[in-house]
Amino acid sequence: MKHLFFLFLAISTSLIAFSQKKTFTVKDTEIGIRRELAPMTMQNLQWRGSSDNFTYHDRLNIMQQSATEGVPKSLLNISELNQILKKGNLDTLPSLPSITWGNDSEFYFSASINWYFIDITLKKINAIIKTPENASNPSLYYPKKLLAFTIDNNLYLTGTDNKPLQITNDSDKDIVNGESVSRNEFGINLGIIWSPRGNSIAFYRKDNRNVGDYPLVDITTREAELNNIKYPMAGMPSEHVSVGIYNVGSGKTTFIEKQDTVSEKYLTNISWDPGENHVYIQVLNRNQNHMLFNKYNALEGSLVKTLFEERNEKYVEPLNAIQFLNKNKNWFIHQSRRDGFNHAYIYDTEGKLIKQLTSGNWEIISILGIDKLDNVYYLSTEGNPLEENGFKINAVTSKKLALSIEKGTHQIVPSQNFKYYIDDYSSITVPHIINLNSENGKLVRNILTAQNPLVNYNMPEMTIGTIKAGDGNTDLYYRIIKPIDFDATKKYPAIIYVYGGPHAQLINNQWLGGARLWDYMMAQKGYVVLTVDNRGSDNRGLAFENAIHRQCGVVEMQDQMAGVKLMKDLGYVDMNRVGVHGWSYGGFMTISLMVNNPGVFKAGVAGGPVIDWKYYEIMYGERYMDTPQENPEGYASTSLISKAKDLKGKLLIIHGGIDPTVVWQNSLVFINECIKNQVPVDYFVYPRAEHNVRGMDRVHLMSKITAYFEDNL
Repeated sequence: MKHLFFLFLAISTSLIAFSQKKTFTVKDTEIGIRRELAPMTMQNLQWRGSSDNFTYHDRLNIMQQSATEGVPKSLLNISELNQILKKGNLDTLPSLPSITWGNDSEFYFSASINWYFIDITLKKINAIIKTPENASNPSLYYPKKLLAFTIDNNLYLTGTDNKPLQITNDSDKDIVNGESVSRNEFGINLGIIWSPRGNSIAFYRKDNRNVGDYPLVDITTREAELNNIKYPMAGMPSEHVSVGIYNVGSGKTTFIEKQDTVSEKYLTNISWDPGENHVYIQVLNRNQNHMLFNKYNALEGSLVKTLFEERNEKYVEPLNAIQFLNKNKNWFIHQSRRDGFNHAYIYDTEGKLIKQLTSGNWEIISILGIDKLDNVYYLSTEGNPLEENGFKINAVTSKKLALSIEKGTHQIVPSQNFKYYIDDYSSITVPHIINLNSENGKLVRNILTAQNPLVNYNMPEMTIGTIKAGDGNTDLYYRIIKPIDFDATKKYPAIIYVYGGPHAQLINNQWLGGARLWDYMMAQKGYVVLTVDNRGSDNRGLAFENAIHRQCGVVEMQDQMAGVKLMKDLGYVDMNRVGVHGWSYGGFMTISLMVNNPGVFKAGVAGGPVIDWKYYEIMYGERYMDTPQENPEGYASTSLISKAKDLKGKLLIIHGGIDPTVVWQNSLVFINECIKNQVPVDYFVYPRAEHNVRGMDRVHLMSKITAYFEDNL
């Protein structure tokens, strides 16, 4: 009987343990969410050239399905790929690389310093492009298998003969060719732009001679070494940018705007016409309030004409290159927020406005492609600013078709021949679905329906709602996550997670509501977690965003304090135990909220914070704040330096020791001011981190942040 009792007890205990749902660890929130806790997906999903087949990776195979048949088959596995590489006396790979289909029968990928072109039918290497070990910024023109790249500050070109040709010969290290410019603002993210048929290369040339050196320190050497970067701070001298055009056939280079070494303009969104005769550049003045849309002769580099202009009393922010139509070959699409929301406008190559193609109180997110009948495929927030949905609209007739029907956040991948498209989406209630649709929007079949990977976890309740902004009129979206086993009669500590700046939207109708898994973990630990997308954040139109102009932090704080009021009105938040946390702009907001509202927040964690906008770079900073010379009152009133003395509560500041975005000086001057005023503050540095702490170091980071709130809330 005694043995039976203990057997019963053991079985009962194991059943209870089995039935209890799990809680998250910090490692789950940072590593697991990208692996086993992420909804199932199809890696490297893409169409195979112009065919009706699409491919994706499972763990070991490149898989293929036909649009008309749902039977998957393996095209190539990692062992077979390594056998192909071995035959060429090349290094093998530990896993499948991310591939790109060049055509129906050939894909390519890069590994180490080499580019490989593989014939899938014959299972052999068609070609290899090798680059020097110190090469960077590679840009491939696939049809001719030509690769442009940079070494140090010069531009090079090579092909399958593997004989690099040097295009530029600048010995001054402050003259940089072929790299991105303007600190990747204005939609710029590369420095090499191939012409449509690969006969020419447009490339950026950046003259940094007037930009001061900014010191970063490398502590990994026996004696720490200085690493200077170019960091043009607001109101100080900036880089001078010109555009070179290299003709591959003649070997000649022509420059656009090289002669202008005085005005500090931005040359953005470089575009070629289909005939390669002209280059179009959106030229923005340093004040960022006047854009000239210029057409240049590609052979001579001369200005043909300014097709049109855009002005705004606050700022103009061109973000997208133009896209030419296929049937109406002299028409192109230009995206603009001139009517208050990002929409598509059709112009001809002489600058005549043909029509505004889209309109409404919603934003185009991206244009995905244009078919041979000039149907324009795009993603937008039409219908709901918390969602991204797919549409196609005919450029001539304006006839529109919804490509996604289910509520959620969608990605649309049209086939190259536009006969089909893949609809890849999630929502608050849908972990991940991938559907195959025909061009008329009809479902062909479901490709993937992911199960909930968090089904065995004790998930807190999440709600999305609206509150009024600080102005009393504007609707703001908020997301609140309640503790598990929530009891409205109890009082809970709370954490506000904030970003608050432009080009970010934290609340969406997608899996987990756009929240980090860390937010859910903190709710499991008994915290209410609140996020508010304040004025200034993304996808709500220009007026919603530029309300912050010349006063960064002011209206954002008003809106975040509306969130604090919401928590008070809910009745179940312990208002004596409220914390706040954010990174980058969110770090700025965290400290701003604490020093401007002393006593409201018991604890805060600010990562990579801007402390004074005069320490931030020109391109972003001057767009939203103008220069310190033009807006001294705005810079003074939003600076956190003089407000360090007002800090109440526990504050932890975290910074990367080699942060090239929000330079370390920001938080150091705040710490120094705290010391002067005998204000206690906690501080932690990741010596080898840049602006973000990545990899396994993030587990350390988020463990530290978690412990700080647990210790102080």
